This record gives sequence, structure tokens and C-alpha cells, in this order.
Amino acid sequence: MTMTGERQGVEGRAGPMWWGRPRDAAFDVGLGVVSAAECGLEGIAFAHDAHLPTAVGVLFGVVVGATIVLRRRWPIAVVLLSLAVTPAAMGYVLGVVALYTLAASEVPRRITGLLATLSLAATFAVTYVRTEGDVEADGTFLVVLSAFMAIALTAPPVLFGLYVGARRRLMESLEERADSLERELGLLADRAEERAEWARQEERTRIAREMHDVVAHRVSLMVVHAAAVQAVARKDPEKAAKNAALVGDMGRQALTELREMLGVLRAAEQPVRPAAAAAAAAAAVPVALVASVEEGPTLGELEALVGQSRAAGMVVELLVQGETGGYAAEVEQTAYRVVQEALTNCHKHAPGAKVTVRLAHRGDEVAMQVENGPCDGEAKDAGLPSGGNGLVGMRERVLGLGGVFVSGPTEAGGFRVSAVLPGRSS
Repeated sequence: MTMTGERQGVEGRAGPMWWGRPRDAAFDVGLGVVSAAECGLEGIAFAHDAHLPTAVGVLFGVVVGATIVLRRRWPIAVVLLSLAVTPAAMGYVLGVVALYTLAASEVPRRITGLLATLSLAATFAVTYVRTEGDVEADGTFLVVLSAFMAIALTAPPVLFGLYVGARRRLMESLEERADSLERELGLLADRAEERAEWARQEERTRIAREMHDVVAHRVSLMVVHAAAVQAVARKDPEKAAKNAALVGDMGRQALTELREMLGVLRAAEQPVRPAAAAAAAAAAVPVALVASVEEGPTLGELEALVGQSRAAGMVVELLVQGETGGYAAEVEQTAYRVVQEALTNCHKHAPGAKVTVRLAHRGDEVAMQVENGPCDGEAKDAGLPSGGNGLVGMRERVLGLGGVFVSGPTEAGGFRVSAVLPGRSS
């Protein structure tokens, strides 16, 4: 088994064999040289006591001491080897380093405790036996001396190894948490970017819808009046002048609404503090949208809207049921825009047809319906272009407030647009 902080995964291994780094290998080789030299010198005494050739004792000590280079790979084996040579009074460096490595590694603590206890007992026994023959003292002194030597050679490396291992594992845990937090922050940044892009797309769609509603209706009426001017210019100059004046009024109204909208957009582009910008992006609430809703048209202006279509020659009937219940600003603006766009479509696609506009106040909701009859075959088409976005824009507006939108042809050959909106936006 290997040490947690000293081993490296196969992918990140930079050192030779089982070493994580080249300097780890160099350090262990240096320890091996020191341990081999120590055990080799102690092998002389071991050979003399065992009645073996000195060369054999030295060679045995060198081999035993050199095994310290395996401590990171097999710490248990190195500790067991140091215990095996303890009776020979050799391998002090080997034993101390092996115990430290074992305590700092991923070896289960019960195994570490067992081997540390065996090392403590072995050191105590060997010290007591050897000291008993060399020192003339009473038994108590020998026990205290042996216990001191055993604890001094066992406790410090084990405690220091446990500390280093715990600290290393803590650092690894903190690194894992930091990596996890970095990944989570990356995901949050991606989601924030997606939300910002969604908000930008929503704002572009909303602006396009507002521009379409403002421009299409006014310009459609201007085209209708311009066609009327052209038709009666020579026959009825007074009526032509009246229609020309209406064209001018329509143009001025369209320019006024466009300037207001562009003014709102420019105000939304003013620089803001980074904190405020981040809060606005997180909430994904466009500033321009709020401002435009507050300054938008209301249901009270429907009569004037219908009057403009009447002035353009359209036969329009406005029917209102119930009393207004004080709706939210965005509800009134949406209702107005639905009627406005429906009337614009009548100018485009049903010239000469009779149009009925119905508005019903139902307490907690408001319903509107614009229905035109079949087209007058003798009526001249004004040649107004159509982008095909009118019904789509109306549906988006109504569904965005939690309402219901229905449109389609009638049995009589006309076309009907119906919408129901909640009194308060959801």
C-alpha cells in the first residue's frame, strides 16, 4: 500500500516506478544509502555474535537497510522487516522511517496500531535483554530505560506520521472541494450566460413586436388615407385635403411613439454600477420592458383607436360590456395592442368589410374580440405588405400574461380574433 499524498495516479505520475515525483525517488534512494550504511556497520557486530563471516553480516545489513526504498510501495512489509531484524540490533533508521511511512499512509488504523505496538514491545524486549548484560543496575532502572528507548523510537515517528497523513488528507479534501466548487461555478456561469442570452432574445422579440405594432398600424392607416387622397384629389379637393391632414397626423403620431420607444431603449443603455448590472442580469428583467409598459397605451384609448379606422373609411362598431376593473398596466397595453393589430389586419386583408370590436369586462378578466365580415368585392386593395407576424405577436403577448388566444375564419367568410386576459398579470 502507498501513502496518500506521496502516490500519484497513473495519469499524473511524473516520477519513475511507484514514485510520484523524481525528487521523491532521489530522497528515498538517499535514505536507502544512509540506512544501508548503518545496517552494514551493525552487521559486523551481528556477524560476530552469530559466528558468521564478517562479509556475510555486512552484506546482510546492506540488503536489509536498502529495503527502505520500498517504503512508499509496501510500508507494511518494510515495517515487518524492521521488526524481524530488531533482535539483531540493527535497522534503527529503517524502523523509524518505516513506522512514520506506515502511520502517514492509507493503511487502516487498526493495522498501524498493531504494528506500532509490536514494534514498541520488540524494542523494549531487545533493549532490556541487551542492557541487562551490559549494565549493572536494578530491575526498575532497566525497565524504565527499556521503556524510554522503546517509546522514543516508536511514538515520535508514529505520531508525526499520523499528523502528516491527516494534514495531507485534509489538503486533498480541500482541493477536491475547490475543484468541485470550480465546476459548480462554471456551471452557474454557463447557466447565467444562457439566462442572459434568453433575456436578450426575449428583449429583441419584444422590441420587434412593439415596433411592429406601432409602425404597422399607423403606416397602414397612412397608406389607406394616401390612397383615398389619390382617388379624390381631382373630384373632391376638400376631402382630399382632409385625408392629407389625417395622413400627416398619423405620421406624427407614429414618429412620436417611435421616439418614445427609442428614448426608453437609450435610457436602458445608460452605464450602471457592476453590482446593479449583475442584479439586473440575474433577475432577467429588462429595464426597457418595465418602462414601456408603464408608458404604453390603455383601454381608455380604444375609442380613439377605433375612430382612426373609421376616419380611414372602415365601418367599425365598438361594443363594450361591463365596467373596467382597474387592470394591470401590461394587461391594458396587451388588450390595446391585440385590438390594434386586428384592425390593422382588417385594413390589409379585408378592405371594405364591416368590423365589430367587442370588449367585455368580467371582473377578474377582460375579453376582446375583433371580427370582420366578408370582404367587399368592389373595394380596392390598398396593397399593404404583410410580414405574417401579426397573429404570432398577438398570441405571444396574450400567452405571456397567462391568457387565451384564438383566431380563425368565420362561417360567414370573415375572420375573428379573440383573446381573454386575466385582470392581473401572472
